Amino acid sequence: MLPLSTLVVTAAWLATTLSPVQAVTPGSFADGGNTTVSAMMLFVGNSQKVYVLDKAEGNAAQIDNHPAWGAVWDMETHTSFAMNVKTNVFCASGMHLPNGSYATFGGNGAITVGGNIGSNTTDGGSAASYDMTYQDYDGRKAIRILNPCTDEDDFTSENCQWFDNPDVLSMQKERWYSAAEPLGDGTIVLIGGFVNGGYINRNYPNTDPTYEGGAAEPTYEFYPPNGTQATIMQFMVKTSGLNSYAHTYLMPSGKMLVQANYSTMLWDPSTNTETDLPDMPGQVVRVYPASGGVAMLPLTPANNYTPTVLFCGGTNMTDEMWGNYSWPVIDTFYYPASNDCQRLTPEPADGSTPAYEQDDDMLEGRTMGQFIILPTGELLMGQMPYGMSLAAAPVGKPALYNPNAPAGSRWSNDGFDSSDIPRLYHSSAILLPDASVLIAGSNPNVDVNLTTYFPTTYKAEIFYPSYFSSSTRPVPTGIPSTLSYGGAYFDVSIPSSSYTGSANDAAANTTVVVVRPGWTTHAMNMGQRFLQLNTTYTVNSNGTIVMHTSQMPPNPNIFQPGPAMVFVVVNGIPSNGTFVIVGTGNIETQPTSAAASLPTNQLASTDTSGTGSGSDSSSSDNGASSSHTGAIVGGVVGALVVVGILGALIGICLSRRRRAANRAPNSYAMSDPKTPTFNVNYGGAGAGVAAGAKEGLTADPYYRQDYNASSDWAQSNVALTAPASPYQDVPRRENGMSMDVDPYAAESRMSTSTPDGGRRPRY
Repeated sequence: MLPLSTLVVTAAWLATTLSPVQAVTPGSFADGGNTTVSAMMLFVGNSQKVYVLDKAEGNAAQIDNHPAWGAVWDMETHTSFAMNVKTNVFCASGMHLPNGSYATFGGNGAITVGGNIGSNTTDGGSAASYDMTYQDYDGRKAIRILNPCTDEDDFTSENCQWFDNPDVLSMQKERWYSAAEPLGDGTIVLIGGFVNGGYINRNYPNTDPTYEGGAAEPTYEFYPPNGTQATIMQFMVKTSGLNSYAHTYLMPSGKMLVQANYSTMLWDPSTNTETDLPDMPGQVVRVYPASGGVAMLPLTPANNYTPTVLFCGGTNMTDEMWGNYSWPVIDTFYYPASNDCQRLTPEPADGSTPAYEQDDDMLEGRTMGQFIILPTGELLMGQMPYGMSLAAAPVGKPALYNPNAPAGSRWSNDGFDSSDIPRLYHSSAILLPDASVLIAGSNPNVDVNLTTYFPTTYKAEIFYPSYFSSSTRPVPTGIPSTLSYGGAYFDVSIPSSSYTGSANDAAANTTVVVVRPGWTTHAMNMGQRFLQLNTTYTVNSNGTIVMHTSQMPPNPNIFQPGPAMVFVVVNGIPSNGTFVIVGTGNIETQPTSAAASLPTNQLASTDTSGTGSGSDSSSSDNGASSSHTGAIVGGVVGALVVVGILGALIGICLSRRRRAANRAPNSYAMSDPKTPTFNVNYGGAGAGVAAGAKEGLTADPYYRQDYNASSDWAQSNVALTAPASPYQDVPRRENGMSMDVDPYAAESRMSTSTPDGGRRPRY
C-alpha cells in the first residue's frame, strides 16, 4: 500500500468553481489565448489550471536557458507560462493517480534542432541520451510526476514542478506510444509501445512480430512496481504493427478490454490470461495512426453500470497497404477514412456472448477524432481531418453523438459553428470545469515551423456546447470532497434560483454525475469516464430541490480511484464541476460497503417554480435517469464531444533514442509538504505563434493540397533497397526508422545511413 494521501490535497483542488454564467454564444468557438507550447497533451489539474505538454522542440518560450516543452494554462485569464520538463515527453502516455496527482510515462530519446538525434549519442549513433542545444534528456523510460498547484501556491517551488528524473524513477522498459490504464486499486498498467520505430510498429515482411528486431515492446508492467518483471502480452504479438496506443478499458470484473489492429480481447491482469472477443467488423483499424474516436459510454443506473465502448472512424486499409516503420505503401491521401461506428459491451449483464453492434455512421469519415464526454452524457466530436486521407482537409465543425437517440438519428451538428483554426496531428481537447471544452495544439512538423501551411499552433480555443444558451445554471451545495465506494448517501441542495419552470419537473429531470476528463493526447482521453450516481429527490415548498445521492457503486473497477468532477444537471443544464477524490487517495485495495437505501421521491404538494432568470435548455428531458430506487425515468443521453483533432498521419512522431550514461545529475525531492508524499521503493524488480488559420483553405475535403508533400509517401526519392518487395525496410538499421521527416518539405529527407549499432532487444 502506498500512503498517497498522507497529507491533505490542496483545498483548491477540491473546491467548487462557482463562476457566473458567461455571455457566450452556444455552439461557438471563443479565443482561448496562448498555450506557450503546442498542446500535444493536456490534463485538468484543478479548478484553475490545465497542464500542457509538448515534445522537445524549438519553441520560442525559454526556461532555464533552453526551449520549453511544458506549460500551465489558466482557465480564468486564458494565459499560460512555461514549466520545466527535463526529458523528451514526445508521444508519451499518462494517467491520474488516486491522490489527484498525474503521471506521464515514456516518450522519445533526446533530439536536437530539426528533430535530429541529440548531441550525446549512444547505441552506435542511433539515439541520444542528451542534447546540448535543446537540453533534453532521453525520455523513453521516464516516469514524470506532477502535483497540481493553484494561484495560492508558489509555482517556482519544486512542490509545483514536474518531478522528472529517470535515474530515480523509471520504467523497466522503453515505451513510446504505450497504453496506460488504472486498475481498481489505483495501480497503473503500462502496455506495449515502440522501442524504436516510426510510422507503424513493424518491419515488412513481418518476420519478427514479437520484437521487430528490437523496435517493438510487447510487454506490460505496473506502476508503482509490484516486484514482477515486465511480461510479454501475446495480444501485442498478435496485433504486431498496429497496436500503438492500444485502447484499454477496465471492466467491472477486473478484466480489461484491449483493442488494437482489428483484434479485441479481455485480459486478466492478475493472471495474464487472454480471452478473444470478436474482430472489429470490416477490419477497420481504430488505433494510431488510424486513430478512430473511441470512448466508454456513460455508466448509469439505467444500464446497471455495464460498460459499453463506442468505436468510430479510422480506416480499413488492408495489411499490405500499411507498409513498415518508414512509410505506408499507398498514397493515403486517396484512401478515404471510415465513417463506421460500432458498439461493444464486453461483459453483457445477461451473460450473453459479447458482439459488436452496428451503430449510426458518422456524418463524415474521420480519423483521429476525439470524444469528449459532456456533463449531459452526450459525446462531442469535432474538428478532425477527413476525406481522402488519414490527414487532410481538417474539419472545423464538431458533431454531437447521443447514444440513446433512436437509431439513425444519433449524430447531429445543428447549431454548431466551424472553427477557422486547422487542428491536425498533435492537437488535443479536454472538458473544463465550467462544462466548456478547451481545444489546443496542432503540429504535424518535426520541429517548430511557423511558416508552413499547417504550422506549429499555440493558439487555444474554447468551444461552448448548446447548453450555454441558458442564462441560469445550477448552483448546488452539499457535494462532499471525497466519494466512497458504497456507504451512506449524501444530500445535494439546489436552490430555486438554479432553474426555471416547475420545481417538480426540474427534480424529475435532475442528475448528479461524476466525470473524469482524463489525460489527453493523440485523440485519446486516457482514463476518461462518466458515471451517473443513483438519486432520489425531495421538492420543498420554497422550490428548493434536495437530491438524495448515493456514493459510487461499491466496485472500484467501475470507476477507478482518483480525481474527478461532480456536475449537477437540471433540465439539461450543468452546474460548474466540483472537484472530488474518488476512493481513499491511496494506491491500495479500496474499501467498499453496501449502498445505503435512498428515501422515496417526494414532490411538492403544491408545485412551485424556479426563480432563475432567462431560459433553460431547449429540451427539458436529457434522457438521464433521475429516480433510481423507484422507476427509471429515462436512459442517459450520453453525448460525446469529439473535438476533432487530428491530422497528419504522416506527421508521425519520429523515433530515435537510447537512454544513456551521459545524463546530468538532477536533484529533486519527492516529498511535498502540502500534497501527498510518495513513499515508493524504486529498487528491485519492476523499478526500473504561432499561426492561426490560413487564408484560402478549401472547403472541399477531397481537394488535394499541393503544398502538403507529406501525402507523397509512395513518391519519395529515397529508393528502397529490396527491389523484389516494395514493402521491405531499407537496411538503415534493423530495429526501426532512421529518417528525418519534414512532412511539408518539398522533398522527403530520409536518411538510410544511420548505423544499426548491433542493437537487439535486452531481455
